[in-house]
Amino acid sequence: MPRIPFLPVLAVAGVVTAGFVVADNDRRMTPAAPLIDPAQAPFAQTVAGAGLVEPSTRPIAIGTPIAGTVAQVHVVVGDRVTAGQPLLRIDARSTTAELAVRRAELEQQQRRLERLQALPRPEQLPPAAAAVAAARARQQDALALVGNLEAVTDPRAVRREELQQRRFAAEAATANLAAAEAELALLRAGAWDRELAEASAAVAAAEAQLARVEVELERHLVRAPRDATVLQVDVRVGEFASASNGAAGDRLLLLGDIDVLHVRTDIDENDAFRIRPDARAFASLRGDPRQRTELRFVHIEPFVIPKRSLTGSTFERVDTRVLQVVYAFDPKALPAFVGQQLDVFVEAGGQR
Repeated sequence: MPRIPFLPVLAVAGVVTAGFVVADNDRRMTPAAPLIDPAQAPFAQTVAGAGLVEPSTRPIAIGTPIAGTVAQVHVVVGDRVTAGQPLLRIDARSTTAELAVRRAELEQQQRRLERLQALPRPEQLPPAAAAVAAARARQQDALALVGNLEAVTDPRAVRREELQQRRFAAEAATANLAAAEAELALLRAGAWDRELAEASAAVAAAEAQLARVEVELERHLVRAPRDATVLQVDVRVGEFASASNGAAGDRLLLLGDIDVLHVRTDIDENDAFRIRPDARAFASLRGDPRQRTELRFVHIEPFVIPKRSLTGSTFERVDTRVLQVVYAFDPKALPAFVGQQLDVFVEAGGQR
């Protein structure tokens, strides 16, 4: 039986197979029809842009001026809050204890001031007046003895030393009377003006310290700055919250007024001259262009900025600059959510 050459047969088979593959790839593929047609411009001349839905107040990032453990969160996503309503509370046990100390200190200083203002005490005056009367009586007795001795005409009847002692005793009695009268006058005068001023200053200082701690305690309670809807809650009870102004990455809650929604639309700087405030504009949902609504012009941001990248890549370089035009629409007219992108079409005008 003749031998069949293996390698030539294998080569021929490979060539035939390759030919079939190439022929199959050369056949034109019929593209699949899209599930939903792309958004169509409603105007003959149109300027298109990507719009980002945002609250009419713009997103309000909420932080906390006090760092600490979150003790309570008062709201959930979707809640309607009013200005001044509590949003969350930071643990404030140490501040509460300091508040009690400051209150006790204020009460102590107030009692000291009241005690000084109440001087003289009524029960102190009768003993002082009695002391004055007793001193006056001793003075009169000493003066009477001196007078009796001086009235003796016979120098031999009274010794000179005894007369001198009586005179000294009378002077001492007079001095004691003056001291008693001065003590009574001091009691009747009440507290010293300088002492009252110092006590009043101490009360004012204690009140200021108490007010400072009360403000510090109030800062532990984060309140809503205005009427809005809670869009995000990025904190939980028990978590540690760093002191921040609510900047991106440090925010604890996100608020915004969504009764009327805004669309912040990026218009390429090359088309900026074609935008007019009175031009009609429409926005449609991405993924379902059949759902669209007419927009109302709000304002134009007068500062052209670099185009914001929404891919999240840290290495992407964006050289395009855009003009931001803000429009408004009723949320009932288009089921869009805050942060969602829309396709925006603006009726184009000529060169201005």
